[in-house]
Amino acid sequence: MFDGPDLLNQLRPRLEENRELLAEWFKQKRSEYPIPLYGSVDIRDSGWKIAAVDVNAFPAGFNNIEKEDLQRLIGPIRNWLDNEHPSSQLVLLWPESNTRNPGYAENVLVIKGLIKSAGRECKVGSTELNDYTEIEALSGALELSPVLKTSDGVLVNGKRPDLIITNNDLTSGKIPSGTIPVAPPQGLGWFQRKKSNHFRAVQPFIDEVAQLLKIDSWMLGTHWFVSENKCLDDESCRQALANDVDNCLELLRKKYRLLGIKGEPKLFVKNDSGTYGLGILEISSGEELLKLSNRKKNKLTYGKGGAEVRDFLIQEGVPTRLKWGDYVIEPCMYSVGSDVDAWFYRANNKKGDLANLNTPSTRFVGPSKLKLDVDGEKTLQHASGWHTLVAEIALLGLAAEIAELND
Repeated sequence: MFDGPDLLNQLRPRLEENRELLAEWFKQKRSEYPIPLYGSVDIRDSGWKIAAVDVNAFPAGFNNIEKEDLQRLIGPIRNWLDNEHPSSQLVLLWPESNTRNPGYAENVLVIKGLIKSAGRECKVGSTELNDYTEIEALSGALELSPVLKTSDGVLVNGKRPDLIITNNDLTSGKIPSGTIPVAPPQGLGWFQRKKSNHFRAVQPFIDEVAQLLKIDSWMLGTHWFVSENKCLDDESCRQALANDVDNCLELLRKKYRLLGIKGEPKLFVKNDSGTYGLGILEISSGEELLKLSNRKKNKLTYGKGGAEVRDFLIQEGVPTRLKWGDYVIEPCMYSVGSDVDAWFYRANNKKGDLANLNTPSTRFVGPSKLKLDVDGEKTLQHASGWHTLVAEIALLGLAAEIAELND
């Protein structure tokens, strides 16, 4: 268990006083970068700090957003399509090749509905799903259309789409789009993207906002570093990595002592090329890496689709102070375009305040349910404040990643 000062609550007045200044800052920054089609941000709020610990360029989970909040996404997706691809009428939505997850299929069904509500024709399919005419979603069947590869792209139901929207994290590589525009950019796929790329890209924005608010930038992000080239397989490299882990933990202990935080800091070891909820290890000393069992090592080095993991992101663990009854919770913020317009919360009554909540035992809770609980009301106080601020900074980091792809 962790306990510490409620700095975010104490500093809420400062955040409110600087709303106008922050709005101008965001407006200026967004004018300098390409706007992502969509994104989702996983937030951890400890009370003494708040951080975006994961930023998804191809977000699933739209089916967990409450219906009223989904309505708010129609305008932004219409605006994004009108601004970025004004002539697009036929949109091909290219999903994951996951045919046995009704929750994911429901997510695709919701995205399809948003695109259609924005005035576009939308078909769902991929070259890998041509053996299926439909897959089961939570609310019924998701219809799939045949997709044929051609010399300069694809045809869906015999027609060339004007735009391909991917809801596939592209771990296996690019799709055969040819000359058809694709959003989000395929370069954000996990065949190429690194989590560390994002955290490097977002740090200057964190620093600027922290300076604007006159707070420590550590309050708005996490400490992290990267282990590369299968370091766990080499004894001398693993020893150096263990030393780096101990140095990082000691830095965090000093922060904890300075702020009066009770609890022992921990780090999470993650696949730097996306985890899909796989291969996450919690450690509290470098020695744990040196004594890593084969079972834990194999779990850590197993990526999505059986891909071998080479590089690891070692990231500061941020405990969550947020509660809903006997559940620990964390916000998941969703955007279309640059603004956060919807969110829900992961909730788990079997996990501790530092645990990874992206697990099968987690349930999803919308704001309307949280309003019925005293703890939930406290959480919602920060939803449009600190939580949205950090999420929108993270989305700027995603925009900066896209800009780097275009350079």
